This record gives sequence, structure tokens and C-alpha cells, in this order.
Amino acid sequence: MSAALRLRQQGVVLFIALIVLVAMSLAGIAMMRSVGTGTLIASNLAFKQSATSAADWGIEAGRTWLTVNSGGNTLYSDVPAVTGGNAYYSTWQSGVDLLGQSSTLTPYDWSGAVAVGTDAAGNSVKYVIQRMCEAPGDPASTNCIKASAAAGGAVSSSGSKGAGGYGGGVLSVPVNTFYRITVQVSGPRNTVSYVQATVF
Repeated sequence: MSAALRLRQQGVVLFIALIVLVAMSLAGIAMMRSVGTGTLIASNLAFKQSATSAADWGIEAGRTWLTVNSGGNTLYSDVPAVTGGNAYYSTWQSGVDLLGQSSTLTPYDWSGAVAVGTDAAGNSVKYVIQRMCEAPGDPASTNCIKASAAAGGAVSSSGSKGAGGYGGGVLSVPVNTFYRITVQVSGPRNTVSYVQATVF
């Protein structure tokens, strides 16, 4: 090979090496970005799961309040300022949007809900209770969503309408009104989770 040909080929290897180096650098950066995105998604899912788990605290607090106040006619009307907030409504409030996602309904003001507390993970828990009735008052005289259960105000009559019949007798059918407990959990990184439970 002549000396002139060797001189022309000396710069080609350096040029190819630089191209390979740039390609490997870009691949490394892309890999680091994908790993970072995966970690961010995993941490966001962990925060969301933590917020959803914390909602059990609010459900239990609302259920306890219902159990304590279930006697008499306390639950026949709205009870504002219960345990530091507007905890209980005697109707299902069909015009209120608890999740703040509707453009036609009035968004619920969660600043007035009952604050249960903040857990060790930084999740702030609030709840509100709505009786599944169309209007306030005695559930026997207003339109309510009810279910038969093993305990609570049994209903019977001289006829079999509304109750099961066996032979000549009428079986007593216990009826309970449904209550909806909605919990809002606000956690780190602007995590917000909503959980609803229906109890009777």
C-alpha cells in the first residue's frame, strides 16, 4: 500500500469512533430517563395506595359516629358542626358533587367536612355522611333506600303486603335505611383519593 493511501485512511477510524461514542451516550441518557420515569410512576402509585388505605380510618370514624347517634330522631335532620365539621346530612343531596368532577352539579366544600386526623404517612383524612333519603324526617314517611337486615326496626302489618307470609301469619321484616360515608384523603405530592362505603 502506498504512503499516500495510508495517510488518507488515518482519520476515518477517529471519525467512526466519535459517532459510536455519541450514539452510546444518547442510549445511556435515554436509559437513565426511562428508569427515572419508572421510579416516579412507582412512587406515585405507592402514594395513591397509601392514601386509599388511609380512607379506612375515615370509614370507621363515620360508622362509629352513626352507631353512637342512631338512637331517637337525631338522624332525621341535618346535623352540622358534628365533631368539628358538617358530618351528617339527612338526604342524599342529589345536586351535590362530592368528587368535584361534574360541570353541572355543585361541588362539595370539603373544608367543612369532619377532619379525622393525619396519619404517619402525611395523609389527611376527612369524611361526610349522607342518609340515602329524598327528604329529611322519619324514614317511614319519606322515600329512602332501605334494605332488610337481621337487626333494626322490624316492620309488620295485619296483611302480607310488604312482608313475607307463612300460613295465616305475617312474618316480621326488619328494614334499615342506608347511609353513605364518603372519605377524602389528601396526601403528599398532591395525592387525593376518595372512598365511599354504604352501611345500614
